[in-house]
Amino acid sequence: MERLIELYKKKKRNVVGIMSGTSLNGVDVALLEIAGSGINTKISMHGFLEYPFPQGLDRIILKNSIRETSNVEDISQLNFLLSKIYAEAITNLCKELNFPKDKIDLIGSHGQTIQHLPEKTDWFGFNIASTLQIGDPAVLAKLTGIITVGNFRTGDVALGGQGAPLIPYFDYIVFHSSDFNRALLNIGGISNITILNKNGTQEDVIAFDTGPGNMMIDTLTKKFFNKNFDEDGKIAESGKLNEKLFNALVAKDSFIEKDPPKSTGREYYGEEFLEEFFINFSKVPREDWLHTITKFTAYGVYRNYKKFIENETEINELIISGGGAKNKFLYKCLYDNFGKKIDVKIIDQIGVSADAKEAICFAVLANETINGVPTNIPRVTGASKATVLGKISLP
Repeated sequence: MERLIELYKKKKRNVVGIMSGTSLNGVDVALLEIAGSGINTKISMHGFLEYPFPQGLDRIILKNSIRETSNVEDISQLNFLLSKIYAEAITNLCKELNFPKDKIDLIGSHGQTIQHLPEKTDWFGFNIASTLQIGDPAVLAKLTGIITVGNFRTGDVALGGQGAPLIPYFDYIVFHSSDFNRALLNIGGISNITILNKNGTQEDVIAFDTGPGNMMIDTLTKKFFNKNFDEDGKIAESGKLNEKLFNALVAKDSFIEKDPPKSTGREYYGEEFLEEFFINFSKVPREDWLHTITKFTAYGVYRNYKKFIENETEINELIISGGGAKNKFLYKCLYDNFGKKIDVKIIDQIGVSADAKEAICFAVLANETINGVPTNIPRVTGASKATVLGKISLP
C-alpha cells in the first residue's frame, strides 16, 4: 500500500498504456510521462511499439470469442498468456528506448475483449449485462512488479452503461477546441466517434460506436485473399460497387440505425453477419466485395453523423485515428461523404500518432484512476452516474 500512496503523491508519472483490440494482430504499447489531471493533463510520449502476437493466437482468441466454439480451459489459459505477452511487450519497448523498467510507475491495460454484452437480459430474475476482457491485470502486475490498472469497462456496465466507448474522456481533455466543432473518429475493428462542440463541456460530449470499422474488411481480406488486411485499401479500390449487395447490407444492419448510447463488437459484426451474403451474392467478384464493404463501413459513419449528430453539432473537422486511418481507400470514401464542408484529416497531422492513440488513452485513464477521477461520461455510455474506472492490482 505504501507504493500506491507514493504513486498518488507523484506530480509526474511514467505510465505504460496497453491496447489489444478486435484486429487480434498484436498489442500496442505506449510509454508516456503524464503530469496533472483532467483538462490540465500534460502528456509526453517516450515511445511506442506494435508488438505482434504469436502466429495462430488470433485464431484461438477468435474461436473463444464465439459462443459455439469457446472453451473454458482455453479462456483460462489465454487470460494468463496474454498478460505474459503484455509483460514481454513492455520489456521490449524499454529495451528499444533504453528506458529502465524500474522507472515505470504505472501500467494501464485495456485487456482483450472476448465478450461484450451491454444489453440487459433476464437471468434468474435479475437483469444482467456484462463485458469480459482477458489478460488479467493482477497477473501483469505480478510479472512486471508495476502497479497495474485494468478492467476499465466493468464499472460502467455495473452502473447500467454500455462500457464503451471509453476514449471520449481522453478525446475531450486532449482535443477539445474553443475554435472548432471536432469529431474524433477511431477506426479499429469497430468505428467509434466522439463529438466535441466548441462551446461544450465534458458533460456535453457525444460519443458512440457507429458500426463496423476494420472488422468486416479484414474478414473478407482473409477469406478471399489470404491476407490479414487490405494494405492501403488497394484491393478495395480495384473493385466496383455492387449496389444490390450494398443495399442488402444497409437493410440488414439494424445497429447503424439504433439510437445512442450504443456499443457493439464481434458479437454483431463477426463473420456470422456476412454468412447469408456469401450465399446470396456468391457470384460477386472478390474485389467488388471488398470495395462494397469498405464503402458500407464509411456509410455507417456518415449515416450516424447525419441522423444523430448534425442537428445538434455541425462539425468543422473530422479527425481519423486507429488502424483504419492507414486504409487510403476508406479515407477516400469518408472524404467523399464528409469532405465538401468538413476538413478531414488524419490525427498525426495534429501531433498524435494514429497507431498509438488508444494505447495512450489507456495510460491516461489509468493515471486518472490513481487520481480518483471519474472517466466515464454518462451521456455517452448511459451509466447512471460518473465513476472512477478500473481495478488497481498491486505487484
